[in-house]
Amino acid sequence: MSKDHRIIEINDINAPELDIYARLNETQLRHFDEPNGGIFIAESPKVILRALDAGYEPISMMLEKKHITQEAAPVLERVGDIPIYTEEFDVLKNITGFQLTRGALCAMKRRVLPCVEEVCRGAGRIAILEDVENPTNVGAIFRSAAALGIGAVLLTDTCADPLYRRAARVAMGTVFQVPWTYLEGRDTTAQVKALGYRTVALALRKDTLTLGDPKLRAQEKLAIILGAEGDGLRDETIDACDWTVKIPMGHGVDSLNVAAASAVAFWELCKAETMGDADAEHDA
Repeated sequence: MSKDHRIIEINDINAPELDIYARLNETQLRHFDEPNGGIFIAESPKVILRALDAGYEPISMMLEKKHITQEAAPVLERVGDIPIYTEEFDVLKNITGFQLTRGALCAMKRRVLPCVEEVCRGAGRIAILEDVENPTNVGAIFRSAAALGIGAVLLTDTCADPLYRRAARVAMGTVFQVPWTYLEGRDTTAQVKALGYRTVALALRKDTLTLGDPKLRAQEKLAIILGAEGDGLRDETIDACDWTVKIPMGHGVDSLNVAAASAVAFWELCKAETMGDADAEHDA
């Protein structure tokens, strides 16, 4: 067992310093210690490291004992002089109510989000999420956005928070790499159109373009808009977009899950960006 003074063995699962891991839900964490901005919980060493790379400040950690010298060792080298609460796997599962991915949680301070203009600066392709309420879907969309050339993600305030533990974990920490923020109000398209973006809605309508339509690929600035699980985009949002596209389906399937649809759309509409990145890496 390490003699690191930061390592604190958990003797009382009801200790108040463990509340943020054991007894506060995501909404309570978001408003924790107001007006200082709230906190979030990052799960797994990879996610924590990406949050640290992005400049987020750690508060404390909860860590499975065996990972002190294993997968979490690189994290411990970077989190500074914060308390690190530790116990065996079964005890931590009992405290949190779930199985810790790679045995590591880190409470971190939230930051003030940037404005839409700042987030979109320099981004040729952006994604807009409207009413996507499932954290797993939001996380998967961010992972596809990072991998396939999306320069920024904007969300309506009804979407699941990208910093929710499950969203950030499913995203593999890419929520700390892809710039993002929230739109203001219910008009999903006006703010990005004012920045010069043409808009394309993914929707199940007959009057649609194909994803491979050359006019879409030719746009210098394109916003790809995805809607809620089940209901899809609001009618007023689709009507306000420059174009609508849908993904052809077979075997009587009417649609893909929004996260799967995002990956297909991002790949088709961002090929130039992703191929360019791949070529640059290959040349290096």
